[in-house]
Amino acid sequence: MIEPDFLHTTRTGYDAWAVPYAELFANRLDDYPLDRAMLAAFAEFVRADGGGPVADLGCGPGHVTALLHSLGLTASGVDLSAEMIAIARKAHPELRFDQGSMTALPLDDGELGGILARYSIIHTPPERLPEIFAEFHRVLAPGGHLLLAFQALDDPTQLAEAFDHKVALAYRWSPGRVADLLRERGLVEVARLVREPDEDDERGFQQAHLLARKGEPAAFRRPLPTRRKNSA
Repeated sequence: MIEPDFLHTTRTGYDAWAVPYAELFANRLDDYPLDRAMLAAFAEFVRADGGGPVADLGCGPGHVTALLHSLGLTASGVDLSAEMIAIARKAHPELRFDQGSMTALPLDDGELGGILARYSIIHTPPERLPEIFAEFHRVLAPGGHLLLAFQALDDPTQLAEAFDHKVALAYRWSPGRVADLLRERGLVEVARLVREPDEDDERGFQQAHLLARKGEPAAFRRPLPTRRKNSA
């Protein structure tokens, strides 16, 4: 099978940038408490729904995979880049890391309790995004959760807008339009966080996090607690 150009370009770019990327992002989450809060909430949702295995897709050097592991999840990583996978395996030998693509994950149907795709859909051409989300739906178990993070586009009339990226052409996405695409593939939005740009971000991009669930949102399937009437 011929590999799509965007996958080849992305793999080649991250292979070349693997070492400086790993150094740059090793402790980056320390500066983003809201990002850590969304990761913690994702972990809690997965544990509450049975604690099935979680895949960190586009795991890079594995630092976020290790964080998920520290939050009590059975976490593994998948990345296009062989160089990134090599760094992740060396840094976190206790965890599993595999080379692979989000377009055809090396996973069985319904195998996962959760998926993290943190800034890993940004190099996907807009017309291929539904295919990616269909693959996420395939490998998630019923009730499984997905957490996406990406640069946000604040124009709801557009799905995506291309921007320059050091590694490969990238896209920022409309959170609302992404949520619509997820719902069309059976992944229902549970929560959304959009934080304002960093002070040193010259591009001024908002950052979005979307938490979704395969099937109905958890709030609709769990019975509300019964209130007791006050005794006379």
